[in-house]
Amino acid sequence: MAKKNKETSYWPHMILGFLVVGVTLSYWTVKSASSVPVQESNEYMMKYQKADMNINDILNKKARFDQSYRIEIVGAKEASVELENSKRAKEERSVLLDKGKNSFTYRVTDRHDQPYNDANVTFLLTRPHTTKDDVLVENVQVKDGNYVIEDINITKPGRYLLQLRVEIDKDRVGYSELPAYLKP
Repeated sequence: MAKKNKETSYWPHMILGFLVVGVTLSYWTVKSASSVPVQESNEYMMKYQKADMNINDILNKKARFDQSYRIEIVGAKEASVELENSKRAKEERSVLLDKGKNSFTYRVTDRHDQPYNDANVTFLLTRPHTTKDDVLVENVQVKDGNYVIEDINITKPGRYLLQLRVEIDKDRVGYSELPAYLKP
């Protein structure tokens, strides 16, 4: 009587198992990545791609502006706000916002502290990691030497950024970015 050698091969089962694990991990990766939305940056009050392509020109215009002019916020309440970070807590000087209507006053002066009233000024209220709640005010009007932004309604508590873009001419553009905070 002849004995049959019955050796079973597990290779097909291993290949099938690796294929199932690979498909499962691929599905999990796509699901995890799509659940976290990607937000565009609005550094220098423009899309990231445009700022990245023109960064040298932007920095040159800003340097020319900073040589002759200064931007400051007027009459804002400021306080130190403690920011929680995963590694350590950090304090930051922030403009305190009020729930509801807010107004902001900026002054643009030359190096001799004389107000400059003929600038093209744009204001943006934004949150640090999203553009969903942005409030953009173009062509801010000047009143008594100050650029005044009125009736900005803020309801959600948390961190904000107050961004201002001041264009004197095509070769001098200044930027101001101030952290702001609305307490819950």
